[in-house]
Amino acid sequence: MLKFREKVAYGLGDTASNIVFQTVMLYLAFFYTDVFGISPVFVGTMFLAVRIIDAITDPLMGAIADRTQTKYGKFRPYLLWFALPFGLISVLAFTTPDFTETGKMWYAFLTYTALMMVYTAINIPYCALGGVLTADPKERVSVQSVRFVFAMLGGLMVTALTGTLVDYFGQGDKAKGYQLAILAMSVLGVLMFLACFWGTKERISPPPSQESSFKDDFKALWQNDQWRVLSIAAVFLLTGSVLRNTLAIYYVKYVLLQPDSIDRFLTLGMLGSIAGCVIAQPLAKRFCKVKLYQTFQVLAALMCVGSLFAGTEAPMLALVAFVLWRLFFDAGTPLLWAKMADTVDYGQWKTGIRTTGMVYSSIVFFIKLGLAIGGAAASWLLAGYGYEANVAQSIATQDGILWSFCVYPAVGSLLVAFVMRWYILNTKKVEEITEDLQKVS
Repeated sequence: MLKFREKVAYGLGDTASNIVFQTVMLYLAFFYTDVFGISPVFVGTMFLAVRIIDAITDPLMGAIADRTQTKYGKFRPYLLWFALPFGLISVLAFTTPDFTETGKMWYAFLTYTALMMVYTAINIPYCALGGVLTADPKERVSVQSVRFVFAMLGGLMVTALTGTLVDYFGQGDKAKGYQLAILAMSVLGVLMFLACFWGTKERISPPPSQESSFKDDFKALWQNDQWRVLSIAAVFLLTGSVLRNTLAIYYVKYVLLQPDSIDRFLTLGMLGSIAGCVIAQPLAKRFCKVKLYQTFQVLAALMCVGSLFAGTEAPMLALVAFVLWRLFFDAGTPLLWAKMADTVDYGQWKTGIRTTGMVYSSIVFFIKLGLAIGGAAASWLLAGYGYEANVAQSIATQDGILWSFCVYPAVGSLLVAFVMRWYILNTKKVEEITEDLQKVS
């Protein structure tokens, strides 16, 4: 059994990651359109275009990490090597240069691309590290539960502090405010990555006799049918959640007409996410993890649709629905990441080749594909509904934001629940696979 302090150390790595991930998901589109000053159509297209680059860098990073050999292990060293570059490029991405509109577009594209590449370089190994801390299926859920509590604390920091720090540092200059706010949070993120590096230990390695090429790894990955299920689910999952999270600011500002409540709305939602991560482990001990995950997705979909009936006259109802959506949605998150570790074991059990980095990196690619589709869809929908920054919106635009915030994300969650019907790695099956692998190790 892992010591609690090691679980906390591992969780700090996702606190650091989420300082950027949640900022990108919640604020970057708004920053680009309302502060940086570029069109939502370009923003949406850029979000999607960068995913083409990720199609190469994500699995490549996983394959590189699988073949890394150092005294610190395969995955931990990347936390040490890329912590500082990650912090520096995060600040550059939220810097507004005095360029022409075309120059700003190029700057946004280059810095956002660099941010996603360095995020890949540190986050793929970090995610894979969670699969080699322990072989105990129950401990894996515990590790991921603690991890995502700390991940959501990173998100909570973003939602609670970003607006305040922007106002404090900017003194009316939003561009300067965002730059310095991200600088302050990035320094903290770098320190947390280093704490994660020093506080964890890799315990699971591929079989000593395993010698495989990139081609063999890709072949083994494709033969892993459970990996395919999780990959498809990941696209639907992130497309819906990112669409909803990206539009949350627009929803509060232009539909609920409460711009001063944006930080409170997002912060209370993040508290709902933390509560969801906390309840995941005790519920997973009592119920089948697969069916529990499906149930969470259906409940999340119901909360999305519930927001449709909260207009400007019922902002409290809208807030409650958002908090409950975050609770149910993120209660499933630790279960999903524990399933990834189980899928790595399943692939080794089925093919004889252990591809920890490849499994995590490829699923993370599909997660980021959903991130891109959801972010692009949000920007395109805003443009399609006639959105204009910093002005009162028409009734048609308000209705479009409302529909996009409530209904489309619900469809994403329902599709995830449907796809998971083909996921067979329930508790009994995972225990059988673990026993078989221990016999041959």
